[in-house]
Amino acid sequence: MLRTGRITAFIASAMPERAKQFYRDTLGLHLVSDDQFALVFDSGGVQLRIQKLKAFQPHSFTALGWQVSDIRRSVTALEKRGVTFERFNFMEQDALGIWVSPSGAKVAWFKDPDGNLLSLGESGRPEKRSQPTKARRQARKRRA
Repeated sequence: MLRTGRITAFIASAMPERAKQFYRDTLGLHLVSDDQFALVFDSGGVQLRIQKLKAFQPHSFTALGWQVSDIRRSVTALEKRGVTFERFNFMEQDALGIWVSPSGAKVAWFKDPDGNLLSLGESGRPEKRSQPTKARRQARKRRA
């Protein structure tokens, strides 16, 4: 039913002017609109609506994440724009704050002005497929 619908991402802010500056100027997202209810940004063709609230308590888990092709380059570029990456005592992170998951995916976390936890991710290397066994090769030949 929703397979062809486009996703809209939602987060909240009690400091919309600071959020606007952060998402537009620091992260480089395109501001589409700013009304009494929300800031709307375009992020790679996905609509990001930042709802304007009087009070807000951020969640302790990741609210939004971006997949990037080179996480080290992205982290370094954001640090130059004043973004501070989170360090967690319960996981091993490198000098840039990047954690490598068991699958090989790399993740680094940072917060927006409201404390929403955001992330950058770089996919791990695809696993090599095992070579077909002799029995599978023979079965394929029979089907052909």
